[in-house]
Amino acid sequence: MGELLGRLGARFEEAGYTVADVREMLGPVAGGALARDEIVPALRATADGSPLAELTRLFWLQVPVAASRLPGFAGDLVDAGLATLDSDELYPAFHVEPVESVAGSGHLGYVVSDLKVRPGEGRLPRPDHVVGTGGAATSLARLIVHKPVDNVLDLGTGCGVQVLHLADPAIRAKPASLTATDINPRALELAEKSFALSRLDGVELLRGSLLEPVRDRRFDLIVSNPPFVIGPPESGFTYRESGMHGDEFCARLVAEAPALLNEGGTVQLLANWLHIQGEPWQERVGAWVEASGCDAWVVQRDVQDPAEYAELWLRDSAEAGTPEHGRRYKEWLDYFDARRVEGVGFGWITLRTRGTDRPAVRIEELRHAVDQPVGAYAGAVLDGQVAAREFSTACGRVDGLEQIRLRSVPGLVQEQIGPPGEEHPERILLRQADRLRRVAGVGTAEAGLAGVCDGSLPLAPLLEAIAQLMDMDGDQIRAHAAAVLPELIADGFFEVASLG
Repeated sequence: MGELLGRLGARFEEAGYTVADVREMLGPVAGGALARDEIVPALRATADGSPLAELTRLFWLQVPVAASRLPGFAGDLVDAGLATLDSDELYPAFHVEPVESVAGSGHLGYVVSDLKVRPGEGRLPRPDHVVGTGGAATSLARLIVHKPVDNVLDLGTGCGVQVLHLADPAIRAKPASLTATDINPRALELAEKSFALSRLDGVELLRGSLLEPVRDRRFDLIVSNPPFVIGPPESGFTYRESGMHGDEFCARLVAEAPALLNEGGTVQLLANWLHIQGEPWQERVGAWVEASGCDAWVVQRDVQDPAEYAELWLRDSAEAGTPEHGRRYKEWLDYFDARRVEGVGFGWITLRTRGTDRPAVRIEELRHAVDQPVGAYAGAVLDGQVAAREFSTACGRVDGLEQIRLRSVPGLVQEQIGPPGEEHPERILLRQADRLRRVAGVGTAEAGLAGVCDGSLPLAPLLEAIAQLMDMDGDQIRAHAAAVLPELIADGFFEVASLG
């Protein structure tokens, strides 16, 4: 079967069944409608009868096509279990979707998942439903750090989409040993089909909950798009809900997964967390991170109120508009009310072991667009947090400023705000042109440093020169630099070239 699926994957590519070619065929209007689960425009755009159009109709739009339109394909598709044949009509047995690199290297392969359940079809997902690639899966793929590693764990692999990204040569400079786990045996079956279609060999598949299948193992990188959805336990969809109370699953994963890392290893996952009345969400998630003992970068990307959150997941499971919708909606709201929940946050969590009893932790909210993929610079963000702490320690030494060398990051833009013609601006802003695109309000001294710091000179003479230009006391500007520069280093405006 694996050999047959491999041949089919090669033929899919020959027919142009890739994300780039499907996107070009559909165009922006039909593609945008399809993203909203409206297939009529896509049906109009795939009416030319080409192999690409027919494969897109069959496996992406999930409508029957004439077997005669896919000569040489039909028999193999049926033999591989990807389609069924009734008279001359081929019907999809699964959703088969191409996957492209988030790092721009092109086509990666295919993932096999259960047929999408669209609103208005009158059916619900089965309890062990396996989803394909989507917004959450893409978010995680974009977050995964770009660095060579020897072994990787994809915890809760589903249809295997993260494994394809983990094997992307544009992200992983050398092949890594890949292990994928899931509690759902059906997910492992479909992941195996995904890897065969994509001609990806050697992936180890293990069944079990949370970290149980690999408790005695160690990894350089652990990634997870876990069942993080929070709601009434009777929902029962394995792909999105763990069955644990509230956000306990994500809390346990953050606390326990680092024990399976090699020194310097990384854990990256998506998570939901509760916003509970009277309890700052930063403190809630901060307690998870503290239990991990790792350097951490936690980013909240979105927050939904309880009604929005319930509506999102009722649409996801095609329950919206059904006779049970009102009852189910009320159950979700009652569940949140009983726990004083004001909202649900969604975001990224990155943890890295460093063998220290003083980990560097940053918990923040970033709602704006950032450069993608984040994984290209996620490691640098963690490095900046550590460097900021080391900078503060070095500043405390008698000769610290004589030893420290800083450089401003490339691409900074300075903006001055104030009335036209005024000699002195009311505000000075430093703006990052790429990566996290942060903006910082700074003083004249920091702006001056950003213009001259290139790592070639120690900080002390640079500060002395700025003090003279500004007619400031040298001790005063040194104290000011020691106070404000750690945050600018952690924010990625400056890099530490040397601490002496």
